Amino acid sequence: MSAILLGVLPVFAMIALGWGLKASGFIPPVSWPPIERITYFVFYPGFLMPAVWKADFSSLSAGPLAVGAVGGMATVALAVLLAKPLIRIPDASYTSVFQGALRWNTFVFLPLAALVYGPEGAGLAAMIMGALIPAINVVCVLVMSRWGEGQGGGLRTALRGLAQNPVLWGCAVGALFNGLHVPKLPVVMSTLDLLSAAALTMGLVVAGAGLNFGYVHSRRWLIAAVSAVKLLVLPVLMWGFCRMAGGDDTAQGIALLAGSAPGAAASYVLARQMGGDAPLMAGIVAFTTAASLVTIPLLLIIFHLQPSS
Repeated sequence: MSAILLGVLPVFAMIALGWGLKASGFIPPVSWPPIERITYFVFYPGFLMPAVWKADFSSLSAGPLAVGAVGGMATVALAVLLAKPLIRIPDASYTSVFQGALRWNTFVFLPLAALVYGPEGAGLAAMIMGALIPAINVVCVLVMSRWGEGQGGGLRTALRGLAQNPVLWGCAVGALFNGLHVPKLPVVMSTLDLLSAAALTMGLVVAGAGLNFGYVHSRRWLIAAVSAVKLLVLPVLMWGFCRMAGGDDTAQGIALLAGSAPGAAASYVLARQMGGDAPLMAGIVAFTTAASLVTIPLLLIIFHLQPSS
């Protein structure tokens, strides 16, 4: 239990630091967009590329992890779609419910995976990010195109964004280098290690700076229900599918972390661009981030108390 807390608490301390820096005005609002941009387009690929490059996927139970992640996501997505006639809210709000139940904050997930499970976990985390991010984005855009007001984007816009996504490029280059067995020159790896350290820290600070709790109280029951699906139901499903597919303990733990990561700030941007309920989306992201401080350690402790698979 102490090892889990030692891995999780520093992550949330950095999130709290980011929130405090923005709320206090210590860093002016105009400075945050460029900070987020360099984190997303420079530091993050600098972490993901070597993580995939150095990974030994033949021994990391990557297949069962993929089954768990995709199976859990598909199950929740189908359940939320089937439940739409029963959810009596405006269509724009429904799109935010759909995004809130599925989308995850990689700025939180990746440092957790690296800190709790080490380099092995980081490699698996990078792999599953490369697999899930395109699928989740396309599905959410399709839902937004169907029920969002105004439909300010569309599938073509989403696909163009995916092609320009630095996360996917970082994973793709790392996989190429891995497959070609490109030599790992010390000076190159040392440089990438520095980028990786910056990615872990700045990603969490940026995640904290993006939190907005102003809308949580007015829609608290809806936000709580969506958060329960995202933080409790989805991780258990992803873990269960991974376990049934024969994943080892590391793969199962990564599946659990992927499902339990809080909502993604990018979902607020998509809601704003494609006619969703952006304030509701911001509330879901803020609440899931705060609540995950409790749910993630709890789920990890329960998982590690289970008999090894």
